[in-house]
Amino acid sequence: MAETQIVSSLTKFVDALPIPPKLEPVKKDNTYTYYEVTMKETKQSLHRDLPSTTVWGYEGIFPGPTIEVDCGEKVFIKWMNALPKRHLLPVDFTVHGAHKDVPEVRTVVHVHGAVVEPESDGYPDSWFSANFEQVGPTFTQKIYRYDNYMNSCTLWYHDHALGITRLNIYAGLAGMYLVRSDFERSLKLPSSAYDIPLIIQDRSFRPDGSLYYPTQPDEPVSGLKTSVVPEFFGNTILVNGKVWPFLVVEPRKYRFRVVNASNSRFYRIKLDSGQLMYQIGTDRGLMDHPIGIRSITLAPAERADLVIDFTNLEGTSIVMTNDAPAPFPEGDKEIEMRDMMKFIVKLPLKHIDTSVIPSYLGNFPKLQTKDAAFKRFLTLDHTMDNYGREIMLLDNKDWDAPISEKPKLGSTEIWYLINTTEDTHPIHIHLVDFQILGRRKFNVERFTQDRVIEYMGPPIPPEPQECGKKDTVRANPEEVTEIIMNFGPYTGLYVWHCHMLEHEDYEMMRPYLVIK
Repeated sequence: MAETQIVSSLTKFVDALPIPPKLEPVKKDNTYTYYEVTMKETKQSLHRDLPSTTVWGYEGIFPGPTIEVDCGEKVFIKWMNALPKRHLLPVDFTVHGAHKDVPEVRTVVHVHGAVVEPESDGYPDSWFSANFEQVGPTFTQKIYRYDNYMNSCTLWYHDHALGITRLNIYAGLAGMYLVRSDFERSLKLPSSAYDIPLIIQDRSFRPDGSLYYPTQPDEPVSGLKTSVVPEFFGNTILVNGKVWPFLVVEPRKYRFRVVNASNSRFYRIKLDSGQLMYQIGTDRGLMDHPIGIRSITLAPAERADLVIDFTNLEGTSIVMTNDAPAPFPEGDKEIEMRDMMKFIVKLPLKHIDTSVIPSYLGNFPKLQTKDAAFKRFLTLDHTMDNYGREIMLLDNKDWDAPISEKPKLGSTEIWYLINTTEDTHPIHIHLVDFQILGRRKFNVERFTQDRVIEYMGPPIPPEPQECGKKDTVRANPEEVTEIIMNFGPYTGLYVWHCHMLEHEDYEMMRPYLVIK
């Protein structure tokens, strides 16, 4: 049937990489900055050989405009929903939060990695429909406040509505949020036009250009019109909303803020020239010092702050590639998904490149295990629902189970993420940043039977690419992943979840409460 046909091939590197525009404030003075952002449906060309695609976008563009703020800048944003009442993609009404007694189209915005009070965090039940006609049970305010009490870092904003996050983000609701600082400016890193966001996503398309998202899993469930799928992997890669784009660059250093904004796909990023990339930051800010790397693995929601040096490479082309299997880590390596985008070094040098890759980028305080007031052992579980479909859980609890994680304000905790499943899960904890202490293989069969952790090898230290402030961590199968964090500066209701969006929606997300 034509409605289920998917475009199988598109020519690579025929469209220029778009650079999302910077969002301009409605008001800005010495006391605060105020923005208004409206979510709209629009049509946009995502590839030269495709008809225009209907997408959803913040301010009517996909991806949304980049929001740039300074450390400590008080920012207010009014997020507004002007989307249609019918969803662009198939809604599964059996998924929590997406039942037929609520609006089919609901949105709530989460600035991923932001340190905010709970009312401005984008709690999944704080959704609102078009023009705020209906709101969710925890909705409290139309204008969100961001005090930006973070170091300079690469964040992103995206939808977080309960039960339809996977659909809303896939439709286009994502954008970059950059926090800058005077210290960062003093480092003389590549800046301005040479500091470029790369928002990486995968999508599939029908011949008419419309987005394809499956309405059934591989084995359809009897009696269900639509059904949440265990994972989704598109057959093209988009960067900043273009399929396999190219970027023409000068022979100089560039800074790239890379975010994996895909639903479920992991990326292991390399350059086909074999040259080093210089990593200067992780999810939540700059590292102590740069490291030269030939590859970096990014799970959904993970970010990397990279510098690539094109000096003395005039006339060359370099392809950014991916060789991560899907699903990760034991799936297939898809040949067509190897290429991501191309850099073409042919622009004349506008002026001498005075940017540098500093040997020192700052020093963030390391949390000490001896200071941990509490240790939590939390499982990542796989089971089946009443329809025989796969369902993923955190600590074997669903979304509606009573809150079991209640860290105290200002306390340091160590969480042991015990992965009994076959997937790597990117675990994101709202409000806080954390440090990865390490991972360790364990006997899953014995743990399942006796609830005893029997380690099967020595501790595995975090990868050099992970040694910085994080808010999302890869919890690998048959491993216990150990992270340490301090809870604050706010009390209240937040969430932690897997950031594979199909897992998050069904049902791998839990609330937690920071108490006094």
